Amino acid sequence: MAEKRDYYEVLGVDKSATADEIKKAYRKITRENHPDLHPGDKECEERFKEANEAYEVLSDEEKRKKYDQFGHAAFDPNAGFGGGGFGGFGGGFGDFGDLSDLFGDIFGFGGGTRSNPNAPRRGDNIRVSANISFEEAAFGCEKEITYGRIEPCPDCSGSGCAAGTTPEICPDCHGSGTVRTTQRTPFGMAQSTQACPKCRGTGKIIHQPCKTCRGLGNIRRQHKMTVKIPAGIDDGQAISRAGYGNTGLNGGPAGDLLISVIVRPHAIFEREGTSVYMEQELSYAQAVLGAEIEVPTLDGKVKLNIPEGTQPGAVFRLRGKGIPFLRGGGRGDQFVSVKLQVPKGLNSSQKEALRQFAAAMGESDSGRGGLFGKKKKI
Repeated sequence: MAEKRDYYEVLGVDKSATADEIKKAYRKITRENHPDLHPGDKECEERFKEANEAYEVLSDEEKRKKYDQFGHAAFDPNAGFGGGGFGGFGGGFGDFGDLSDLFGDIFGFGGGTRSNPNAPRRGDNIRVSANISFEEAAFGCEKEITYGRIEPCPDCSGSGCAAGTTPEICPDCHGSGTVRTTQRTPFGMAQSTQACPKCRGTGKIIHQPCKTCRGLGNIRRQHKMTVKIPAGIDDGQAISRAGYGNTGLNGGPAGDLLISVIVRPHAIFEREGTSVYMEQELSYAQAVLGAEIEVPTLDGKVKLNIPEGTQPGAVFRLRGKGIPFLRGGGRGDQFVSVKLQVPKGLNSSQKEALRQFAAAMGESDSGRGGLFGKKKKI
């Protein structure tokens, strides 16, 4: 299997790029390689998928930090980092806990004691992504997501012990999970509290561990959930499901499930808030004489009246054809920007007709001057 490219390289941004710069780069690449614009082009399809994968990681602050530190291995289930955190680091400093404990472990002082390792602790939040289309973001949808969740082992009910056995209270810390040590420092004798090395801070020793969870007391299980995506949600916003995260420790509450929404770019439309923008090409005759044309909207095609003498860059508003408000109660507008379509490959009779028109307008058709090339002296 081909080696994955660096996600920053995929999007063409520096590692110091801001969230807005990453978002703009992602939209540019996916718009240029959108499958709707290149049907059957496998290379464009692969670049489109590659950009989506890179953006899913780099648009999430937590995932980006992990990627910057560990690269692709951070999201490889076989690399030993796990899904919700890195190995056994938990709180960010492994067994050190907070910074005061870190200095206490190094120097023998730290100004206090560690928190009780046997106290109830809230479970970690779980972050997943839902990839949806432009239209699904506008009008809402339901998506089935799959995620891994840490929960109590069903065979030992979270005790970590094999059936019919119980853990032994640690003789060194007497079940507290912490021990106090005294060390000589340049400032005199100092005491510090640290996790008990014999029981590793659990306060108990398991002699016959459960075979299912190997004495950990919890396992990782895959779950599926159907999530309702509200109408009007935007790229990068998240939906929270309280209590569906990893199970807490020592009777603590479970964390939350956070679903980050990634909206795939549209082949025609662009979005800014609740407004939708698009470009519409007009022929020279339509712009000069006026016309009634059909333009696409999220609700299907609608008629748009182009008045006589419409200039390139003119913008028309279609009220109520934009994105629904996230909280309900209305919709934004769609803006149609006019782009002049310059004809190519004219035959002799068409060119002659155009020369006659230029002459009637008092314009020269010689050289680079004329209808489309007349220069003004400044």
